Amino acid sequence: MSNISPHSPCSGNPQFTGDQQPNHNMFTSNKSKLDNTAYKILLVINYICLFVGSVSSSLLIKFYFNHKGSSRWVSTWIQSAGFPLLLIPIYLPYNAKTRKPFSGFGINTLGLCVGVGLMLVVSNLCFSWGNSYLPLSTSALVLSSQLVFTLLMSVIIVKQKITFLNLNCVVLLTLSCVLLALSSNGDRAEGLTRQKYFIGFFSTALAGLLFAVYLPVMEKIYSKIDCYAMVVEMQFVMEMTATVVATVAMGVCGGFKEMKEESVGVGLFDVGATKYWVAVGCSVVTWQLSFMGTAGMVYLTTSLTGGICMTALMGMNVVGGVVVYGDEFKGAKVVSTVMCLWGFCSYVYGMYVKTKDENDGGGGDAQKKSLLELSEIVTEEQH
Repeated sequence: MSNISPHSPCSGNPQFTGDQQPNHNMFTSNKSKLDNTAYKILLVINYICLFVGSVSSSLLIKFYFNHKGSSRWVSTWIQSAGFPLLLIPIYLPYNAKTRKPFSGFGINTLGLCVGVGLMLVVSNLCFSWGNSYLPLSTSALVLSSQLVFTLLMSVIIVKQKITFLNLNCVVLLTLSCVLLALSSNGDRAEGLTRQKYFIGFFSTALAGLLFAVYLPVMEKIYSKIDCYAMVVEMQFVMEMTATVVATVAMGVCGGFKEMKEESVGVGLFDVGATKYWVAVGCSVVTWQLSFMGTAGMVYLTTSLTGGICMTALMGMNVVGGVVVYGDEFKGAKVVSTVMCLWGFCSYVYGMYVKTKDENDGGGGDAQKKSLLELSEIVTEEQH
């Protein structure tokens, strides 16, 4: 899968030779050698990044479109343009002392990262297209269907086992999205046609599908590496690839011209240049938090668990859309939300029971114990 040196700190080889000392840095040490405390710290850090990044970026992108921001390519570009921020954790002194950044990369690894980056830019564009039409609460509920896709892709790519609880979750989430689509008449913004509403709906669903493919693909790739530092480096290459493509598209489609016109308020963005650039800058940061948090969750747990954690935040996005932007929340949308949360909670409970049984039966390692703790944390988020 990748050209990672067997003697790299990220290779998964636990042996040390000569005067080399074991690496106790939780960012560069072998994942299997992390103690329970270090593992939990990484897990919590990544979940916080995912939580803050997901909720904030969803609110900010809706702020952009609500105030007459109209460029979907600008919105797409923002989602990956913050990749230089990842250089901070990549080149911090504690990393430089233990391993050279990007030292584990080979041609295959680089090619995989570029390929995934191309997939991400398409997913980002679909997400921007959907958000330009849909209310935030509706968009969040449609995106919750990515858990369905993640389960199916995990079965195909990483051989995830299907259980009754898995299927129960899939059925409930699917029905909730169908109900949401059928209730579209009372949810469309003024002047938004039924055709545009469904374009937004299916664009958002496609974004969820592509991201659901991304999660198990990355789990497969991450199975070949064993240090968190390389996860950050791979994410850097993916986001850089997505940004290059989005930048070229911006130039071809006039995105930079639109950004300039919006920022100076030439009949477009209606709250002024200062708020425009603050929104853009904050979005760049929050999107990187969201993507990095997701990647870390997949590396430390599984793609399915990463998808579950994202779904756990959909309720917060719905609440955010209702509270901040006054999105409607009644009738079929209430029923759809309840079905979505019920399906998610049933899955979390199933994961909780399964992990607890594994720990009771075999003692388990740090990762299994922390999965149990994670399920408890996520359950508390819902309350």
